[in-house]
Amino acid sequence: MSAINLNEKLTLFQETWTPKIIGELNGQQVKLAKLKGEFVWHQHENEDELFYVVKGQLIIELRDQTITLNEGEMYIVPRGVEHKPIAHEEVHVMLFEPASTAHTGDIEHELTKDELDWI
Repeated sequence: MSAINLNEKLTLFQETWTPKIIGELNGQQVKLAKLKGEFVWHQHENEDELFYVVKGQLIIELRDQTITLNEGEMYIVPRGVEHKPIAHEEVHVMLFEPASTAHTGDIEHELTKDELDWI
């Protein structure tokens, strides 16, 4: 095991809305993703999802409120809560979620990724 440099890992891919796995602990995966534009409304029925903003600003729309996250801030979307991430400019995020978490939850969409790569 060696130290993981987030900035270095983020240079290894350009795709947006395609999380890359950088680590795993206790059944949880740590992922990096680049986001730009709007994602799809979705929920994870059995898993919480943590968004940590490494660079940029992320908006997380919930049905009853809007969460705005800036660099260095995080938010945990509770299991079963419908949400839609939005990035007006490219945003780099780190995600913590159970390995069993489906990319777009219970929604099948053109953005859905069934297999995620390790980097």
